[in-house]
Amino acid sequence: MIMQSVAVAMGGAFGAVMRFWVSGWFHSMFGRAFPYGTLFINVTGSLLMGFLYVLIVERSSLSEEWRAVILIGFIGAFTTFSTFSIETLSLIEQGERFKAILNVGLSVVLCVFGTWVGTLLGRQL
Repeated sequence: MIMQSVAVAMGGAFGAVMRFWVSGWFHSMFGRAFPYGTLFINVTGSLLMGFLYVLIVERSSLSEEWRAVILIGFIGAFTTFSTFSIETLSLIEQGERFKAILNVGLSVVLCVFGTWVGTLLGRQL
């Protein structure tokens, strides 16, 4: 359990830094009027989760520690559900209900779709 905890922490540190960089890049390119960065991160994180789940869990004999580093640590820290939630609430509080609904709809549909595509890609290998 201790080794898995360390593994999750290592993957989480890398995933959090990647999320910070990607989100910052989106903010610099598109501004903050809509949470494009969070949406992109959640969709690509979902696609990666599906793809890597197939490769790591279904097809690989990676140790529990490596599974924890990649799936729980890195992908868990890279995706941003809590950020999604606060950004959506902020849109609602600013009276931007359409943007809030759009963010929720796009995030749910595209993330589930991304996970599905990721699993399909992983199973094609």
